[in-house]
Amino acid sequence: MNRRLDLAMLLLLTFSTGMVDAIGYLGFDKVFTGNMTGNVVILGMGLAGADGVPVLRPALALVFFMLGAALSGRILGDIGENWHHRTTVIFSGVAVGCAALSLYVALVPDPEIGLAGTIFTSALSALMGAQAAAARKMKIADVTTVVVTSTIVGLAADSSLAGGDNVRWIRRALAVVLILIGALAGAATLMLNQWIGIALVAVMISAAAVIGHLGEKKRRTRAEAAAAVSSNV
Repeated sequence: MNRRLDLAMLLLLTFSTGMVDAIGYLGFDKVFTGNMTGNVVILGMGLAGADGVPVLRPALALVFFMLGAALSGRILGDIGENWHHRTTVIFSGVAVGCAALSLYVALVPDPEIGLAGTIFTSALSALMGAQAAAARKMKIADVTTVVVTSTIVGLAADSSLAGGDNVRWIRRALAVVLILIGALAGAATLMLNQWIGIALVAVMISAAAVIGHLGEKKRRTRAEAAAAVSSNV
């Protein structure tokens, strides 16, 4: 039951990543802040001299994503696969960071232009790197929260059409659909104001942190109660 809750929270974060990438790509000069594969491709085209393709922001996004993931990995340590209080710390920190960035975008004039935009995409990439590292620690197959390419491969390769057994097809399909709908939602928020989408992302990550933490606390309480009963037998 507890792992199903973890899966649900990671699927929620997958949706929020779709929003983040749509906001970064459409609103901040073609930069992915969650999907680093996209940034590698954009960076390659930019280095080749393709017109209108940025180099600096995608490069910095890659660097800061890795820094965020490294810091998250250091904090998490060897916590195992289950939700841990350190997992809550990481996701809570990401939520607070996104909330701060939404305020930043709301207050800074023309936040997508020049240094202001570069600061935003770099900081958001660091936060997404931290989130991705925490999700990776949980080792829930096919749900990384930041990319669905391998998920789509698994969905197709294990399908009945390919002679497979359709293993985990529901979570795989949900991950793909949720990141798609998230991108749609992120693009829609840009029609209103840039800060709104990031604020909604902060709310969703906060919800995932709280629900996941409460679920883990309940699991620990049950485990302690079971251990107490066993010791009294």
